[in-house]
Amino acid sequence: MRRVLYIMGILNDADLEWMAIHGVTKNVEAGTMIIRANENIDSIYILLDGKLSVHSTSGAEIARLGCGEMLGEISFVDSRLPSASIVALDNSSLLAISREALNAKLSSDEGFAARFYKAVGAFLADRLRTAVSQMGYESTRRELPAADGDDLDDVWMENVSFAASRFDQLLKRLGINQSA
Repeated sequence: MRRVLYIMGILNDADLEWMAIHGVTKNVEAGTMIIRANENIDSIYILLDGKLSVHSTSGAEIARLGCGEMLGEISFVDSRLPSASIVALDNSSLLAISREALNAKLSSDEGFAARFYKAVGAFLADRLRTAVSQMGYESTRRELPAADGDDLDDVWMENVSFAASRFDQLLKRLGINQSA
């Protein structure tokens, strides 16, 4: 869930309300393909509850995603087809925000656009740092401390409680009861 804290800590209450109003909650059963590699997607998603599996084009599992992960954001930002497929491991709930609605909001609201892209950038930077640390790159650079995949830096720690509260409010607003 920690990655959603980057997003919730940057977006404001009005941004989250817009997402709740313009997004659609989708409940999917275990085994449902949410994103298929090399096929267009018309939405970005936030995983509200459940677990997902990311697969390379060869079919190998490359990651597991939990509550708070964003999906489809890379294809949204760079307008290319997804490079991986994502399937639900459990019955899951997602907030789907259409590309069309999101593009219209980004074009009409500069403040939202700045916050949204900053949040996506922070989210992707965290994902990249985690991937790099898992590849062992940091162990070859002795002067840098190894990153713990679940640590948040001090700058972000100030917003953690607030961001977690915002995510809980979004879940309640959408009527999502998280599973244990």
